[in-house]
Amino acid sequence: MSTTSNKLNRLDTEPVGRIFLRYLIPSMIGMALMAANIVADGIMVGNRLGAEALAGVGIASPVYTLFFAISLWIGIGAATKYSHSMGEKKIRESRIVFTHALLSIFVFTIVIGLLAFTFRNPLAFALGANASTLPYVADYLHVILLFGFIFTVENTFSVFVRNDGAPTLAMTGLVVTSVVNIVLNYIFLYVFNFGVSGAAFATILASFLGMLVLATHFFRKSNNLKLVRCAFNKKLFVAIIVIGFPSFLAEVGISVFTISHNIAFERAAGTEGVAAFSILNYVHGVMLMLFLGMGGAIQPLISYYHGAENVKRMRSTVLYATATVIVAGIVFFSIGQFAAEPIVSIFGDFPEEVTSLAVTGIQLFFIAYLFTGTNFVMMTYYQSVGNVRIATMMTASREIIVMLIFLLILPPLFGLNGIWLAIPASEFLVFASVFIYQMTTGRNK
Repeated sequence: MSTTSNKLNRLDTEPVGRIFLRYLIPSMIGMALMAANIVADGIMVGNRLGAEALAGVGIASPVYTLFFAISLWIGIGAATKYSHSMGEKKIRESRIVFTHALLSIFVFTIVIGLLAFTFRNPLAFALGANASTLPYVADYLHVILLFGFIFTVENTFSVFVRNDGAPTLAMTGLVVTSVVNIVLNYIFLYVFNFGVSGAAFATILASFLGMLVLATHFFRKSNNLKLVRCAFNKKLFVAIIVIGFPSFLAEVGISVFTISHNIAFERAAGTEGVAAFSILNYVHGVMLMLFLGMGGAIQPLISYYHGAENVKRMRSTVLYATATVIVAGIVFFSIGQFAAEPIVSIFGDFPEEVTSLAVTGIQLFFIAYLFTGTNFVMMTYYQSVGNVRIATMMTASREIIVMLIFLLILPPLFGLNGIWLAIPASEFLVFASVFIYQMTTGRNK
């Protein structure tokens, strides 16, 4: 018991800024490498297989995103309950939460994957595939649907390791996953010529090795994560699902974003438009991973302090996080304005129409990052303290409802530029709404 108590007391006694950095730095390093991993996938697929293959992987990517969403839904929801229990010093309850989470994610993703695999070709067309991209979409889906449960379990486990006071090990797992994926992508694509399915297999195998790294946490003296015998607890399961829903919705929003934009660009500019959007989507995935790293750094802290009823430390953590994402947003926006052409060029030598569309898209789309980070932090805060209603409203607005409304309104007014501006407009509107809400209430909720 003493090692657990000492570990938890560090959150109670260390300066908030130091604790924030202790969680932020590993989280950001891990997510930066995952982001590099996403870019490497796009670079190798684009350069080795061409624009149609890149578009095909982009069309299939919502399925990967959906699996990732389910892992965050259960992972973040359960980890929040876990940290609440740890803050309240209820160790047995925290272990029951952990057990429920791993079993749930394993069963859910296997069942969903097998059902979707049965209808993979209709699914490909529903996602926006056409005759030229269907073979690539189908190859990618074949692998991801059958073996996606591996990376969902790995991601859920990673969230728990971070919440159990081991952010550095969680980072190490991400490092191993990223590096192995990049190496295997090169081998499968350039040496063995496995095509798009090779890129998908690289993702699965890398996740499996990352999970083995995370499993070393069980052998640490400070480990509190243990699988325990317990009956299914409906009340606990519902609580996990409710608390984690904003995280799930955020990832579903990415799928909605990808599918809606693929369809919009396919109708407005054909395969060239989809290829240009695929380039942007890879870059956008990088930025989202970095913002997710910032949000992931505060979730264990806010959840723990909420359980311990330490309001002062919660507010200090939010202030540190908000300052961090504001600076990051300005940097990302500047990169988009001044380095759009070099960013596009690293994905391959594309026709001028594709390159021009992608460069314009990056310059316009990156406006969103001035507001995305703050929205991430506030959504994570509300979710971590159990205010699921506000967190859900924020997520549904910025990534689904408002975004789709702008996607309908802006293109008739601004053409292709209107498609690129749908997300920046929705991020700004949600940012302004949260700011007004905070000013009106005069306190964090």
